[in-house]
Amino acid sequence: MEQGDLAARLDELEIQTALQNELLDSLNSTVARLQKDLDLQQAQLRLLYGRLQEKDGAGGPNQPFNPAAEIPPHY
Repeated sequence: MEQGDLAARLDELEIQTALQNELLDSLNSTVARLQKDLDLQQAQLRLLYGRLQEKDGAGGPNQPFNPAAEIPPHY
């Protein structure tokens, strides 16, 4: 191979490496954002579950939750 061919291959490999590093950084930030969203959703779910347990506590601990028994305020 000629020196020019080797330099061209090296340049191409450097470009590919730079693009892969950029992609990895992008994927890393996406995964971090998704983890943050998941943590927030889990906290919200725990809060809702706690509120549901409080409502169930008033009706008895062994009674299953019945959404039909929840009447909206406009009825």
